[in-house]
Amino acid sequence: MTEEVASLPMGQPVLRVMAMPTDVNAAGDIFGGWIMAHVDSAGGVAAMRRARGRVVTVAVNSFQFRQPISVGDVVSFYAEVVGVGRTSITIDVAVYAERNPMAPVVVKVTEAILTYVALNADGSKRAVPATAV
Repeated sequence: MTEEVASLPMGQPVLRVMAMPTDVNAAGDIFGGWIMAHVDSAGGVAAMRRARGRVVTVAVNSFQFRQPISVGDVVSFYAEVVGVGRTSITIDVAVYAERNPMAPVVVKVTEAILTYVALNADGSKRAVPATAV
């Protein structure tokens, strides 16, 4: 895989974390599951804001790992609402790694689309409000 240099999107990330040594697999790269968990968290924040309340993940529509993440990378998760149904919200999450603080490089490492459903306190589905906050 060749590193494709990118720039961070405009706006603030929903989540930003540094990959640590405890997050690596046997090959020394960050576990895919670590990335997936953070993608789901970032997507859930955006869905919760749009739904104005509780949401749950119902589908991972697509998930593409483009580049590995290494220990020390600062990983930024950007989430955007791309669809709203009666009870569901589809979120696009783009993930970028900022590498090498001495000569900074930004690389897009992961892309995912997830669907969440809005829930009432009792766990039943509820309608997503017609307008965003």
